[in-house]
Amino acid sequence: MQYLLLIYDQEKRWTKLSAADQNSEYTEFVAFGKEFEKEIRGGNGLQPTPTAKTVRAHNGKTQVTDGPFAETKEQLGGYYLVEANDIDEAVAIAAKIPWARHGSIEVRPIMIFS
Repeated sequence: MQYLLLIYDQEKRWTKLSAADQNSEYTEFVAFGKEFEKEIRGGNGLQPTPTAKTVRAHNGKTQVTDGPFAETKEQLGGYYLVEANDIDEAVAIAAKIPWARHGSIEVRPIMIFS
């Protein structure tokens, strides 16, 4: 079964890190990717929230606003799509994502439409 691992952290924490500390965290993500290369089906980091747009299409009208749809302490920073036998295995993988130490990882089963 496939699971989406949504990575949340505080953007301000990342921007306050030195270049060496950012590189160190990047290296941890590379190591995570190698450790779980058989399980990972895809994934990416996301640009900061100020680059986002939120789209609503209600009653035939499209409304576009800047930024994310909600004010939160943590922002969605990236994701992995993984293959796991069950949610417990997906949670175990999520716990090894480097930013789980600073933020949170949401584990969501993927719905398959056929």
